[in-house]
Amino acid sequence: MASDTAPRRAFFLSNPDKPDAAQVLRDLQKFAASRCDVVGAGTGVDGREAIDARADRIIVLGGDGTLISVARSLGPDQIPLIGVNVGKLGFLAEFSVTEIKDCFDQAITDDTIISRRTVLETTIRHNGGIRDTSLAINDCVIQAGPPFRIIELGIDINGHHLTHVGGDGMIVCTPSGSTAHNLSAGGPIMQAGVDAIVLTPLCPHSLTHRPLVIEREATIEIHARAVNEGTTVIIDGQVSCPFQLGDCVTIKRYPCDYQLVHNPRYAKWHNLVTKLQWGQSPNYD
Repeated sequence: MASDTAPRRAFFLSNPDKPDAAQVLRDLQKFAASRCDVVGAGTGVDGREAIDARADRIIVLGGDGTLISVARSLGPDQIPLIGVNVGKLGFLAEFSVTEIKDCFDQAITDDTIISRRTVLETTIRHNGGIRDTSLAINDCVIQAGPPFRIIELGIDINGHHLTHVGGDGMIVCTPSGSTAHNLSAGGPIMQAGVDAIVLTPLCPHSLTHRPLVIEREATIEIHARAVNEGTTVIIDGQVSCPFQLGDCVTIKRYPCDYQLVHNPRYAKWHNLVTKLQWGQSPNYD
């Protein structure tokens, strides 16, 4: 990281699948050149080159999915991310192109507007060995899959059996991910800085299974007691792995939080109210 007197070092990453991203990248690089030390730029979602360049910020041009992929690629070497929305919703990518220009100096230098957010580490075990390990920025979802019969999952927390859940699966999410799949499934909305993990059953075949908020340091084990051929573990909607009878997925807090630069123009609840329309009164006209 830069010293207090050295210019901040910025690395740009652009999602090549976004049609406007290439032009925005050229424009912002030119804009930033006189305001910070631009130490590199690239296309894609792999932020490891920014680690080698000792960047203080990664300016990510894309949408929320792009930000999530970049954060996951950084592993233990998390660098604060500035999300510039050239996608659709832009819930995590809080800056428009105009706003990042207006707020650039603060976004690149002010560490007080960095939001530190929980990351989950997921490990899938199959036949006694590790099949897959991945980081989850938003969530780990176990989904029934074809032929879409009810599946049964055994849930343990900190080595103690909690319950068996029959239904379409389970969501385990971070507070950041509470406004993603968890929200659609009726789970609680959580402020990003809350130290907790959410378990939300998917269409449970029971009136007693409801979303559960547990401490962030808990270790969760989910066992496949009865599953379908297509039952899958899905990480952040981007990484998928089969989940077979007898498999177990272990989910726990990753030692490093990911870091997201907050748009200083807005209150922390701004996107929830304006983009997801939370708390809007019904139209009685």
